[in-house]
Amino acid sequence: MTKYIFVTGGVVSSLGKGIASAAIGALLEARGLKVTLQKLDPYINVDPGTLSPFQHGEVFVTDDGAETDLDLGHYERFTQLRTSQANNATTGRIYYNVISKERRGDYLGDTVQVVPHITDAIKGTIKAVSDGYDVVIVEIGGTIGDIESLPFLEAIRQMRYDAGRENVLYAHLTLIPYIPSAGELKTKPTQHSVKELREIGIQPDVLLCRCDRTLPPEIKAKIALHCNVDVDAVIGAIDVETIYEVPLALHREGLDAIIARRFGFDSREPDLGKWTDVVRRIKEPKNEVTIALVGKYIGLKDSYKSLIEALIHGGIANDARVVFQWVDSEEIEVHGPERFLSEVDGVLVPGGFGYRGIEGKIEAVRYAREKKIPFLGICLGMQCAVIEFARNVCNLKEANSTEFDVDTPDPVIYLMEKWYDFRKGRVERRSETSQKGGTMRLGAYPCILTEGCNAYNAYGLKEIYERHRHRYEFNNAYRGILTRNGLKISGASPDGELVEIIEVEDHPWFVGCQFHPEFKSRPTDPHPLFRAFIAAALREKRSLFPYVAEAFPDIRTAVEQGDEGG
Repeated sequence: MTKYIFVTGGVVSSLGKGIASAAIGALLEARGLKVTLQKLDPYINVDPGTLSPFQHGEVFVTDDGAETDLDLGHYERFTQLRTSQANNATTGRIYYNVISKERRGDYLGDTVQVVPHITDAIKGTIKAVSDGYDVVIVEIGGTIGDIESLPFLEAIRQMRYDAGRENVLYAHLTLIPYIPSAGELKTKPTQHSVKELREIGIQPDVLLCRCDRTLPPEIKAKIALHCNVDVDAVIGAIDVETIYEVPLALHREGLDAIIARRFGFDSREPDLGKWTDVVRRIKEPKNEVTIALVGKYIGLKDSYKSLIEALIHGGIANDARVVFQWVDSEEIEVHGPERFLSEVDGVLVPGGFGYRGIEGKIEAVRYAREKKIPFLGICLGMQCAVIEFARNVCNLKEANSTEFDVDTPDPVIYLMEKWYDFRKGRVERRSETSQKGGTMRLGAYPCILTEGCNAYNAYGLKEIYERHRHRYEFNNAYRGILTRNGLKISGASPDGELVEIIEVEDHPWFVGCQFHPEFKSRPTDPHPLFRAFIAAALREKRSLFPYVAEAFPDIRTAVEQGDEGG
């Protein structure tokens, strides 16, 4: 019988429900269990695809082309799960499906209500991901007390009766603030949060108490008494140096043992060796490298969550700490790239939408190309690299993307209106008048690599599959002039029509990819492009500062060997 763990949050938002859920999944997998995770979001958007990154952070894309909540990225990084559309649902999607059924007459004249129709739809969404798994971990977005999350809470309350009391566990993440002026940890916010949860009809079985220090036994006892939970079920979710230490920290608190006892699982100790090694490499690296991330959403770091983690994974692979230098591309437009990029070891230009900050990104690409700084351009970053090369190497001074200038005389990036979709097995069409979602190339697509190029050397494979999220494409009408001047097409669709990876000749390491490699990177399995990018940055750092390599021979070893054992 499948077991269900429902994770809720209280007191304040951004406590880390997604990481806590993912860490629970990692602990249960380490006990040999098959786990899946699901995020239920209370907002009314059907999906986060059209939400501003400043409001909601990154949009995570799955292999099947679903635009989902960024917490699905945590799920994939902490577990072996590859998520799909089924692993994320919103209020908007639930209501859309119910209203569509009502319009078709599926309810046979019933008055459609929140209970039972909406709650039944939510439960159906949960049960749809359950087959074949030992444990389903469901994270409820928002905070207890939010009006929009009430139908989800009612649905998971009912799940205890549907699935059986012995097959359901409620874990509530809450906050224990420390008041410096009083010198005390305060439990009252947690008491009120649990009280509100119990009023809804849910008695938590486990409390994950976020705090910045160890919870003394007397504090745990007080929380247990007032919240009606066992003392050993009051788990200190203490701040740690890296999120990848969370599974180890929760294991030390006994969380996975409590879950195992509750569900009658094997009581054997989990194998957490890989997490111990990851944490060691992050906390005690032998090397260090500085990477400039030139973006236009840097006001909210969650806009680049998967990207940050993938760079850290590249550092893990090379036993290196990655130091981030955040650069606003609009600042480059005002001050130029020199003051921001002159002392970095690598430059990364990420994806994005819209014209704002584009010229700054293009200038960052130019600086990295001319100064021979290792460069990785992702999605829009690749397109900016093509535009920069066309302007400054091919002398097409007005080259641009039709996304930014529909009347450009040299549209080296444009909206391809017809192409063969190898994922769907059919010809796709789109135009400027298509719905926003309809013009997107979403999900995993095949790419054939050219042997001998940086991309092929990184992957060691001829054919790869990577996830996309973009509208505009490389314009093949300019393929000739670009390649004659030194731009290499090192990756393309099987029919050669869709350019997926470009490189620049006579450069230490310059790669732009149309897809988002960060979505498939894990700390225990760093993505090949990020592994190679960080290795190249270390190699160039050594060549610029040879005395560093002499003083620290481990740097030489790491960059020469690419630390393949990582």
